[in-house]
Parts: sequence; C-alpha cells; structure tokens
Amino acid sequence: MAELIVALDVPARAEALGLVDRLGGEVDFYKVGLELYTRAGPDVVRDLRARGKRVFLDLKLHDIPNTVSSAVRATAELDVELLTVHAAGGVPMLSAAAAAAEAGPGRLALLGVTLLTSLSLTDVEAAWGRPILSLREEVLRLAAAARASGLAGVVASPHEAEALRRRLGPGLLIVTPGIRLPGVPVHDQARIATPGAAVRAGATHLVIGRSVTAAPDPVAAMAEVRRNLERPEQVDA
Repeated sequence: MAELIVALDVPARAEALGLVDRLGGEVDFYKVGLELYTRAGPDVVRDLRARGKRVFLDLKLHDIPNTVSSAVRATAELDVELLTVHAAGGVPMLSAAAAAAEAGPGRLALLGVTLLTSLSLTDVEAAWGRPILSLREEVLRLAAAARASGLAGVVASPHEAEALRRRLGPGLLIVTPGIRLPGVPVHDQARIATPGAAVRAGATHLVIGRSVTAAPDPVAAMAEVRRNLERPEQVDA
C-alpha cells in the first residue's frame, strides 16, 4: 500500500499544527512546503517530530552543488525523511546532494522534482525554449538523471507514474502530488488523478492536499481517500 502524506499548505505554524492535532492518529506523514517553511522555519519541523510525525520537506532545492549539498546536510539534522531537489539542476548538483544525504545522519531520502503538476505542454515548451515531444518524455528524461545521480526517487504526476516504473524499474520512490478525490476542484493542478488510480499506476507515496485540508471534516476526507484506494478507477479519472 502506498504511503499517504498530507500537505500542510497553510500560511502559519499555528494553523498547521491545529490541522495536525485535528487529524490526530489518522495521519502520521506530513509535507511541509515552501510557504510554511519560509514563515515558520525549522521549528515547525521540530514540532511535527515532537508529535511523532514523519516529515517530507518540499523545498525543491535548485542552486550550485555546494549550496545544495550544505542545505541537504542541514535538513538531515532535522530528522526529515524526504527532501526535494529540482532534477533540472543537473547531474553535478544532484550527485552532490545525494552524497550529502548519504553522509548525513538519519534516513533522509532525496527526491528529484521532474515537472510540476501545474505545468501544461505549452508551459514547458515556453520555459525550455524548445519544442518537446511530450510531457511524459521530459519527465522520464529528468527522472533518469535523478536516478543515475543516486537519488532515492522522483516527484511526478500520476500520469507519468506507470511509465516511470516501467522504464526505471523497482525500488524507485515515486511521489505523486496532484491527488484529488472525485468531485473536488482541481485548482491550479493540470495533471491529476484519484488516489486509487495513482497507486495502480505505480506511485509509492501520495501527497494529499486540499481534498483533505480544505474539507469541512478532514478526518472523514481521509477515510474517503482510503476507501478510494480500493476502487477500480483509471489513471486519468
């Protein structure tokens, strides 16, 4: 069964911890993103660890190799389980990050961010400044570089998970954002899937955001996520 991670995409430490306390034992793995980390800093990670929660720190590091490796070492000291770096940062940066994670304390696993789930084909072509064959091929290209550099896994949309598993084989962590329950608005996400569809496509970790955090009853919403994992839906549902 895939790991379920709830995204604390909220602007304040008190709001984040209130949600964590409300969900209680229903969730033990949380994602701390750039907004919350910028406002609350490493203290919010320490708060989560003090509550016995696992932490995915989603900072999408992208800088020169020395700077990124230093940031990875600092993150490892916080007892974080997952950390993101941009796969587009290049093999020297990715390799330096992987070496820092391997040498540091704890169990830190690095994930290469391939293409953000908010991006369409047109968006990527504009950013890269060239035509591309498909989003899937770009994701596979970036993921292959991340794997070759020693990263534990990648972040990709559920639509690419099956192709990633087929091409890169077992053992690769595939973390999929863009997870939505049926009937929940997609907001700024372009490539989404239901929880069950993402798991059947090969995802090992599902990042659940507004389907749970914006629900009137987050505990009931988490129960619906788990029920959805058992439903025979397609990847593009």
